[in-house]
Amino acid sequence: MDRAPGLSVRLKLTLSYAGFLMVAEFVLLAAVWVFLLRYVPNESQLPDPGRIGVLLAGPTRDDLVRAFVPKAAWALVFLLAFGLLGGWLLAGRMLAPLSRITNATRRAARGSLSHRIELEGRRDEFRELADSFDAMLARLEAQVAEQQRFAANASHELRTPLAITQTLLDVAQHDPRREGDELIERLRVVNARAIELTEALLLLSRTDQRAFTRAPVDLSLVAEEAAETLLPLAEKHGVAIVTSGEVATTVGSHALLLQLTTNLVHNAIVHNIPEHGTVQVHTAVGPESVTLTVENTGEQLSPPLVSTLTEPFQRGTERIRSDHAGVGLGLAIVASITRAHDGSMRIDPRDGGGLRVSVQLPAAATAPSHGVVAPAGPPSVA
Repeated sequence: MDRAPGLSVRLKLTLSYAGFLMVAEFVLLAAVWVFLLRYVPNESQLPDPGRIGVLLAGPTRDDLVRAFVPKAAWALVFLLAFGLLGGWLLAGRMLAPLSRITNATRRAARGSLSHRIELEGRRDEFRELADSFDAMLARLEAQVAEQQRFAANASHELRTPLAITQTLLDVAQHDPRREGDELIERLRVVNARAIELTEALLLLSRTDQRAFTRAPVDLSLVAEEAAETLLPLAEKHGVAIVTSGEVATTVGSHALLLQLTTNLVHNAIVHNIPEHGTVQVHTAVGPESVTLTVENTGEQLSPPLVSTLTEPFQRGTERIRSDHAGVGLGLAIVASITRAHDGSMRIDPRDGGGLRVSVQLPAAATAPSHGVVAPAGPPSVA
């Protein structure tokens, strides 16, 4: 926005200090006039109390005014100069932290997000502003770095199916004896993966923009729906799904929350032990929030590795796609949907192996209040 140039804040403060000082001086002069000069008579003769009828000459009010006004004027000039100089120095000292914040803002606008203000001293308004700006810069720097990694990984993931398709077509072109059915099937699989990845990227973008309609959603019903949908996959992997908990109502998009739960359960099934694995889906209600927890058996994971699982295209211990491993955006989509619903997400490694993922969302106004919940029935095993 183009703005017309104006006075600096330092000059405005200087004029304010000097003006306040001049007002105080005028008030002092008025007090002197009211309480001192009014008792001096205007007459030039005063009666001599020692001699009757003899008059003695004395100073009049005009004499005092003539003697007082020039000195008062010089005092006002001195105070004005002193107020301007002192106000300029004081304003500069007080606004020095603001200058550092402004310089940091300009550097950030030019793309330098690594710079920090780190204002010294005890906490006041300027220190709180500087600390908030530093925290914002740190968050922006982390988000930019994450977006750069995301763009690089997305380019790699999208390039892979295209390269495979190109290779298959080149081989088919130079090998006319190759059967068409096999080529078509492999192209279908590669194309399905590309479509799946594109849809996941679109969903991730839509949740980041919060472009959805909100309505009451019961997480316990969503958990049962996701478990029923993924039952064939669980049976194929020899994994049992156990759903339990309370009626947990939040406000949001049913489709997105179903996608969130499905992604969690899908990851819990795929990244499980080879045989006799379990997936536990539990819902709970707190005073002001509802919680969806998904636990699964599986390999032992270290906390540093767990902290990176919500980054796009991270697939457990290595970035290799296996059967039903998805496109590497499952937990990233879960984290994005959680943020879009003003919730929080926590991932912890289980002591015996596997993961525990907890998603906490704000409770709906129609949800049972303060721990009084309606039972959702006995646990069901899928």
